[in-house]
Amino acid sequence: MERTKFLLDERDLPRAWYNINADLPAAGIQLPPVLHPGTGKPIGPDDLAPLFPMALIGQEVSTERWIEIPEPVLAVYRMWRPTPLIRARRWEKALDTPAHIYFKYEGVSPSGSHKPNTAVAQAFYNAQEGVRRLTTETGAGQWGSALAFAARQFNLELKVYMVKVSYHQKPYRRVLMETYGAEVVPSPSPDTNAGRSILAKDPENPGSLGIAISEAVEDAAIHDDTKYSLGSVLNHVLMHQTIIGLEAQKQFELAGEAPDILIGAIGGGSNFAGFTFPFLRDKITQGKAYRVIAVEPTAAPSLTKGLYTYDFGDTAQMTPLIKMYTLGHTFMPPPIHAGGLRYHGMAAQVCALYDKGLIEARAVPQTAVFEAAVHFARHEGIVPAPESAHAVRVAMEEALKARERGEKVVIAFNLSGHGHFDLAAYDAYLAGQLEDYDYPEEQVREALKHLPQIRT
Repeated sequence: MERTKFLLDERDLPRAWYNINADLPAAGIQLPPVLHPGTGKPIGPDDLAPLFPMALIGQEVSTERWIEIPEPVLAVYRMWRPTPLIRARRWEKALDTPAHIYFKYEGVSPSGSHKPNTAVAQAFYNAQEGVRRLTTETGAGQWGSALAFAARQFNLELKVYMVKVSYHQKPYRRVLMETYGAEVVPSPSPDTNAGRSILAKDPENPGSLGIAISEAVEDAAIHDDTKYSLGSVLNHVLMHQTIIGLEAQKQFELAGEAPDILIGAIGGGSNFAGFTFPFLRDKITQGKAYRVIAVEPTAAPSLTKGLYTYDFGDTAQMTPLIKMYTLGHTFMPPPIHAGGLRYHGMAAQVCALYDKGLIEARAVPQTAVFEAAVHFARHEGIVPAPESAHAVRVAMEEALKARERGEKVVIAFNLSGHGHFDLAAYDAYLAGQLEDYDYPEEQVREALKHLPQIRT
């Protein structure tokens, strides 16, 4: 029987992360500078030092192509890496498609998603520089769970500000974080000035990643022994995730094929970038004709409906200004079940690639997402996280197009996490209770009125 699962040995574990900043100039891309939220001037390392350890600040601005992975980080990675690349033969048959469909499965990590790839690295660098405590935000709880696991590996305390709607929708994510030793509070919370201000105006505010970021940043800024840790968006975060795509390239060699289409769900950009950036390097430097598709929810359509301009990464306007596709930092997303995708902006590197036409973007509604996820689960046995299921949906769409054309095409997507803690969302779908949210253009326009006035 033909192989379905393509596995690497621990000896094949990549020893360096790939930094796409080294190759962006070859694509005609010069990333716009990150600006200070108060002065509007480009920020320097000293401006970021209250929030991040210097090693991560150095990685954020580095243009070196390869950044060596420290041995203590590799030692933790070996608990679950390398992860499998799997050909979805049963799903191909069910879809009656000539397409070959592969998925990189990141759900085998201790916390069930791709997030530990950067969480472990960030915890290591913080511990190395003498940090005692971390703060962070989390949407669906995948990032919070990963950082709680990673913090425990390096004996760090952690406080997680979890978006309130997800805190109530996904209680077992909270339990997992607390099991690892983290303190978890629903955001907006009464624990910070940012949270108290929002609750005073709207006690029933469901929260957003932008609000939770504001709270976590404020907490870190006022405690000398504390740093802030972010699970997506920033350059160093996306770089740590490239271990996914680097492994996948080796695994496609074992499979004797190369992908024609690469797909990843996108909220802030980390799992998409981690899977696709190594392949995009080949597209930029070798002219490989990959189609690369970023999939977002219609309820939070930053790439497909946002404006490419400078904006804050958080609601309280405490973070540096980044040029990105944004729906506006005051954007309040509907309470969809893909909580990790409920963000108003996008990683600067991803935005620059989209602006140059090197990647595509597609927005899909949540009922279609769950339809695809259930279909996939019934044939491949893995229940995808709602976020990851966005990639499943577009993989299905592309496979059906291949059937219509009678064309063999190789489709690869990142299945960035399992949905074992998201079964309430599946219960709602199976009961016919899920709603689709198509974020109205007028609400996007209203949020964009509050963008900072920056001359570029």
